[in-house]
Amino acid sequence: MTKEQTAKEVEYKMALKLLKILLCRGIITDVEYAKIDELNRQTFSPQLAKVYV
Repeated sequence: MTKEQTAKEVEYKMALKLLKILLCRGIITDVEYAKIDELNRQTFSPQLAKVYV
């Protein structure tokens, strides 16, 4: 894995963590969580995204 791809993995993981916080606090719904996560996957293109689920 290249440094660029590693950075994208870390950025995706941080975005996922923030999303989970928003979900737990009731700021976003499960549906919104899924939509935002899909957009993040498109943006960051993480190779390990399936592992994070």
